[in-house]
Amino acid sequence: MTVLFSAWGYDVTVLEFASVILAFLAVGLGIVGTRWTWPFYFVSSLLYGWLFLQWDLPASAGMQVIFLVAAVWGWFTWGSDGVRAPGRLTNRQRLGGAVIVVMAWLVLAPILQVVGGVATWGDAWMFVGSLAAQILMVRAKVEAWPMWVLVNAVGTALYASQGLYFTALFYGVLIGMAVVGWREWLGRSRVPAPESAPAVAAGV
Repeated sequence: MTVLFSAWGYDVTVLEFASVILAFLAVGLGIVGTRWTWPFYFVSSLLYGWLFLQWDLPASAGMQVIFLVAAVWGWFTWGSDGVRAPGRLTNRQRLGGAVIVVMAWLVLAPILQVVGGVATWGDAWMFVGSLAAQILMVRAKVEAWPMWVLVNAVGTALYASQGLYFTALFYGVLIGMAVVGWREWLGRSRVPAPESAPAVAAGV
């Protein structure tokens, strides 16, 4: 891989640098809720998929396919106006989603061990957590951002342990950006209908 520059003994390749910059722009645009976040997500996912395959992180590479699909889905779902009033999940939806994410994580990690992946528990979490966060993002739910906080925290440790220090540094920055996005979307969010309310009152 072509080295762009070196810092403290670590070689930053053109591929890793381009992946980070495009992903940074995608997250920044996502915070403000414009649909132009999705083209940047699409291209950065292509590049990161290539990068992670070279570093034997199959789940991290596989999750980029999800990001590609989500980028197309999000482009059409958000529409030209983007996200003006994000929605919020009910408590029941949050609990159910958390159970599904944890169960999927526990199932995927041993599978990755069988196929010879490295750092399988962290890699499995990145796949499952990113899938959940991206679905919530496309659906314009506030809960996407706290999910990204958890994903990015694991990603920072995982990629640092695998020697992808520039990407690890980027994921550390993403933790802060996810917190900003969480506050921004929470301030503009729609409060969900009470869970105990009848269907008519909920507008169904």
